[in-house]
Amino acid sequence: MAGIKEVAQQAGVSVGTVSNVLNRPERVSTEIQARVHAAIASLGYVRSESARQLRAGRSRMLGLLVMDTGNPFFASLARGTEEVAARAGLGVMVCNSAESATAEQSYLSLFAEQRLRGVLLAPVAADGKPWQALRRPNIPFVVVDRAVDTQEACSVAADDVLGGMLAGRHLLGAGHRRIAYVHGPDRLQQVQDRRAGLLRAVREAGMGADAVIDIPAEKLDVRAGRDAGARLMGLLPGPTAVFCANDLLALGVMQTAFDAQIRIPDDLAVVGYDDIEFAEACLIPLTSVRHPSGEIGRLAAELLLKEIELLGPEHGHQHTGIVLQPELVVRRSSTPRP
Repeated sequence: MAGIKEVAQQAGVSVGTVSNVLNRPERVSTEIQARVHAAIASLGYVRSESARQLRAGRSRMLGLLVMDTGNPFFASLARGTEEVAARAGLGVMVCNSAESATAEQSYLSLFAEQRLRGVLLAPVAADGKPWQALRRPNIPFVVVDRAVDTQEACSVAADDVLGGMLAGRHLLGAGHRRIAYVHGPDRLQQVQDRRAGLLRAVREAGMGADAVIDIPAEKLDVRAGRDAGARLMGLLPGPTAVFCANDLLALGVMQTAFDAQIRIPDDLAVVGYDDIEFAEACLIPLTSVRHPSGEIGRLAAELLLKEIELLGPEHGHQHTGIVLQPELVVRRSSTPRP
């Protein structure tokens, strides 16, 4: 592959002039610019972005580390992030921790090695601070989909406790008194908060915690939802409603219910969380707590760009925590047709 020296030789200029044409064209006459660009086209020269980044000491890329790139919630969050990054002339490297703390640390180390301009992180464990890996290389970061102390970092999340309360109040208001909670790993803060909201709604109704039946799932995906649904079917008659920690789990539960000829919502009401696109497109549209994923991505990217510009308290930067309000979208899965 041709290098910058070959371009300079063919254009009859110095390497420094070629560099100016590529990076500071206002310093070079239009005639020389034309000669350099003609040489680039003739030789098929492609500039080395990694080399440029090493010289400049910073990248034109942001990192986005999420728990599951196959989850439409995180796909929507990534689109929101990319919208803001593109306006700033930056790209986004999206990586998947697969809900693994080990993979999370590996990617954060990779981000530091690549000298990314900044990082958006959806942490795996509720009790950890994985972002410490970014402090020594001084890489700005923002935590997404989990609220953290503003002494620690900027963060953007939705109020998952309120979301759990909305789901619980809806099901209790429909007359359900035994509610199954299908969820993913307890180490996830979102799982803990949505359960806390459901239990708060149960207490508001004057009922005990035993009104909620806990059904854990290995992950937050459709397959785990089917497995949890099979266990739920073994409890019937029992719970008349199920609240799932995300929509993918809810879709898996509904598939198992259909196979078992359990009527939704007549025999079993189902409520999910996130309100992904598939929720409304189901054969029986899914009631879900709308989680503003795209807005979380956009706001987090905006906070990150501000932090990049004003990194550290000596420059006047103070961390900000944004908590968005979820809303319940009621559909047929929890409300029979009149």
